[in-house]
Parts: sequence; structure tokens; C-alpha cells
Amino acid sequence: MTEAGLLVLDAGTTSTRAMLYTPDGNRIATAQRALSQSFPRPGWVEQDAAEIWALSLACARDMVARAGGADRIAAIGITNQRETVIAWDKRNGRPLAPAIVWQDRRTADQCQALREAGHEEMVQRRTGLVIDPYFSATKMRWLMDHEPAVAQAGDALAFGTVESWLVWNLTGGLHISDASNASRTQLLALDGASWDRELCDLFGVAIAALPAIVDNAGHFGATSLALLGGSIPICGLAGDQQSATIGQGCLSPGQAKATLGTGAFMLTPTGTVPPRSENRLLGTILCQLGGQRRYALEGSIFVAGSLIKWLRDELGLIRTAEETDALARSVPDNGGVSMLPALSGLGAPHWRPDARGVIAGLTQGTTRAHIVRAALESLAHQLHDLATAFAADDAPWTDLRIDGGMSANDWIAQDLADMLNLPVERPADVETTARGAAMLAAVGAGLHVTLEDAAAIMPDRRLFQPGMDAQLRAGRLATWGALLQAAKTAS
Repeated sequence: MTEAGLLVLDAGTTSTRAMLYTPDGNRIATAQRALSQSFPRPGWVEQDAAEIWALSLACARDMVARAGGADRIAAIGITNQRETVIAWDKRNGRPLAPAIVWQDRRTADQCQALREAGHEEMVQRRTGLVIDPYFSATKMRWLMDHEPAVAQAGDALAFGTVESWLVWNLTGGLHISDASNASRTQLLALDGASWDRELCDLFGVAIAALPAIVDNAGHFGATSLALLGGSIPICGLAGDQQSATIGQGCLSPGQAKATLGTGAFMLTPTGTVPPRSENRLLGTILCQLGGQRRYALEGSIFVAGSLIKWLRDELGLIRTAEETDALARSVPDNGGVSMLPALSGLGAPHWRPDARGVIAGLTQGTTRAHIVRAALESLAHQLHDLATAFAADDAPWTDLRIDGGMSANDWIAQDLADMLNLPVERPADVETTARGAAMLAAVGAGLHVTLEDAAAIMPDRRLFQPGMDAQLRAGRLATWGALLQAAKTAS
């Protein structure tokens, strides 16, 4: 690089990465390490917070070396798996318990009790979020109730999501969280400047244990000298889905993005007024700059890429995820097979944590290609449910931009266009989550004045146009609807 670049840390669910960008948004290098997960009980998903930090640091060091030293990095941007909760000791920075991952369902009973007590309407009105184990607040309370080290930490207890944990370690003790991540905890009102005392009291979380809430772009501190060979300012922070939305250039209402990763996450900007959903979508903070917020509606699907991993690792139907494209094309249709991929319950707009997965329509003529195709089709069916809910909330999609690992599958991209009857765009560089963090860091470091300026330099895109017969689309949706209704009735 001839000029100082941007370093992005992208701490995901199954891996953590560091990426090096030029100031004009070109990604030039990547380092990646796999993260381990543990499943100590059904519905529980944990990670080692110390491992998240150690491997993120290792990736960052790789990229600093690639850039030619810390003085060749203008700023750091961080993006992260959201809702995952880490508890640590402020005195020594050591984790007090395993991190509880966003996919974890251990607080389902706690959430049910809060709903039965009549709190959901207030919580959704204030936070934009339904009461569900997905979000951070009940995870924090569970740690306080069940992990002795957390319960005994007293004033030394620190809670944070993953970006907060990384900033703490990078800076040697700065305890902050950006507005986009804070909005996913259920402890921040969408129109509130800081943690909401009524919500914290409801969930039983001490405000003193929570980080200070900051903008998504700015100068938030700098890395400790010894970590990366120099002091580098941290200038951009955002949850992964908000970061991907920014990285796709979806900054105006109607511009929808879908990140097809472990789960699938739909966001569309709604403007500067906190959104209110009547169709069980989520209101969230897209970004906060200079204290001014932009909001978005979001729909979250819990199982997307993890379904492909399940087909590979548990059923043995495929050897690699890349095989699914050819397998789906190898048969003219699904052979009557349909799939409800509720391996971790159902997310938006259904919110049924008790739902279980179903494969229906099996016969002696069913092949693995039919099952794989039905699995891929289930993604478009779930996104169609979300598109219907967004439209009912006066936030219809005018175009859809996709990213994430599954978006590289051409069959999936075309099926989405066909089933949604909507143009689908895929950028040449699908790492839009990291790109969004780079854009925020560039704005925070003063390399761009606004996000719109940063978004003006976008990678080339491939366009998938809808072409499915309306009757065929209606038939698939009818089959999906019947399967969904049967599963809801049974659960």
C-alpha cells in the first residue's frame, strides 16, 4: 500500500478474521482463524471468550505485518456477532464464564415467564425487540444466577458483547459498546441515549456492569503499544448485520440486504424515526453518527448456512457446501420433498423457539439431491415470509442485495429472485460486513465525510432477475404454508 490502510476485525460466530483495506475500500488481504463452539446441553451454545480475543489478536498481527507495521494503519474498524454475551472481571480482564452465543436458547423459560407476566408489549414498544432468548439481557441475568464467579464479582463485573470485549482488550480497559450493538441487548430504548433503568430493573441487570454507549464512528481510543507494535486508533464499531447493511450501501428505505451466513438476516433502513412493527419484525439502530440515529427494520432467520453444515456433518449428504449448487440443478424439482429448517426454532416473523425441524414428502424415489434442493428452497420460503411482513409494516423492498457465504451459490441467488419476484444483486466482493466496518472507520478517521461518500465507491455487482412462473411460485408457497402451519400446531 502506498498510503495508510484500514484494519478490520470481524469476529463472527464460527471464525474470527482480520482484513486489510485501502482507504478507497479495496480489500487486499485477509487472515482467518476458526473459532470453537461447545454445546454442553440441548439448546446451549457457548464459546471461549479468551479464544475469541487470542485468535482475533493473532489475525490482527498478521494484517499489521502485511501492511508493513502499525504506522501503515490509519484506523481500526470492528464488527462482530451480535447478542453474544461475555462477562469478565474489570480488575484483571479475565472472563468469568463461557460466552453465551446468540444462538443459545437456555433462557426460553425465563422469556416465557416475562411474556406471561405481560411485559412483551412494553419491551417491544421501547426496544423494538420481542422477548426471546436470542437477545442479550436474559443471557446476562442467567450468568448472574448460575455462574458463581459472575454472581460474586460485585462492582468488578463487566458485561459486554463481542465488540466491547475486543475494545477492552485492545485498549487495556476501555469499556464501551456502540449504539447498534447496544440496541440488541433489550436494555436500550430505541429513542434513549443511554441504558434504560426500567428495562435493566426488569431483566435484573446492573447498569454499573454495562459499557458506555458510543457512536458507530469516531475516535474511541487506541490500541496498547505492545499489542500491534504501535498505537492505532479505533474509529469504527458496528454489529455485523448493521455493518453489512452499510457495506452494501443500503442507506435509504426500500434498499434491503440479506446476509446469508450461519443464520439469515434481513435489514432495510427506515429513516430517523424509531420504527414500530405490527408484524413481529425487529426495530433496531442501523447506526449513530454525531449522536444522530438512523433506524432499520430487521427480520432474523436462525438457520441458514448452519443447515448446510448440518447436511454435511450430521447427515453426510454432501462433502462440501459448494456441492449444493450442482445437486440442486441435477433434479428438475424437489421431488415432492419439503423442509422446515427449524433446527433452532423459528425466528421472525413467527418467533417460535419451540418449533422443530421437519422433512416431509419422502418416498423410495427420494434422492439426496431432492433433500438438498428442498433445504435450499427453504431459505427462499423463509425470506418470502419476511418480505410479506416488511411490506405489511410499510417497508417494502424495492431491491435485494445479498452477501455472506451462502450468497456465492448461484442457484440460491436465482431462487431468491424467482420466489421474491424481485431483482437480486450480489457484489463481486461479498465480504460486505467487513466493508461496512471499514467504511465506518474511514468516516471516524476523517478519510470520508459521510457514509454516503464512502458508499459511492462500491464493487461491481451481478444481477439476478426473476423468471419463475407465477403458478409454480404459488404452489411452492402453498406447500410451505401447510408445512409451517402443521409444525406450529404440533409444537
